[in-house]
Amino acid sequence: MSKEKFYIDELEKTLKITFKNKKLLEAALTHSSFANQYKNVEFNERLEFLGDSVLQLCITEYLFNNYKEKTEGELTKKRALIVCENSLYEIAKKLNLGNYIKMSKGEELTGGRHRVSIQADCVEAILAAIYLDKDINCVKDFIINNFKDIIDKAMKDEIVLDYKTKLQEILQKNGEIDIAYELVKYEGPPHRRKFFTKVLIDNKVMGEGEGYSKKESEQNCAKEAISKLEDEDE
Repeated sequence: MSKEKFYIDELEKTLKITFKNKKLLEAALTHSSFANQYKNVEFNERLEFLGDSVLQLCITEYLFNNYKEKTEGELTKKRALIVCENSLYEIAKKLNLGNYIKMSKGEELTGGRHRVSIQADCVEAILAAIYLDKDINCVKDFIINNFKDIIDKAMKDEIVLDYKTKLQEILQKNGEIDIAYELVKYEGPPHRRKFFTKVLIDNKVMGEGEGYSKKESEQNCAKEAISKLEDEDE
């Protein structure tokens, strides 16, 4: 058994779906950087385009049928949270998709295997592959089963896309409070640098975070600070 076939078989077990056309799943896992190195290799951008629409339709139908008390405007906002890049990335991490994506060595060396956008796009491509290989009911079941926790959090207003803004809103609702983010250190090679940041609220450290960009590390700082503040209020 080839290494590639082993990975496909392994991922099928994770997805709990066996593909009739294995090439669809292979294409869904192939990043454009890999295809650029070889001729006649199908990559996942077209599948991603289709998968985005499939996801939108399935989530829209689910919200429409299960949250009849919500207005069109409310459902539109909730859907945006459920199908956003961060939510797709959560699904990708759950499925360990970073281990399966085929990409060029150059892309991998610059952190591509861990890049949020690449993993999120791969999820959409896989949804399209399931839809094409099976049918709409199969992909619908897969989406609801895997997105159920995200849907529940979105409907309970537990998904936050911008923790820095939320932290500022929480702290400054009763007046001005000084909030500062400080880079503590960074480590690793330039193509895979990891940043460590802390957030100070009135000169007191309230959260620490790390990430593969300054922005990501600051968001994780704010997330930890919000969690601490919520624990204090309980």
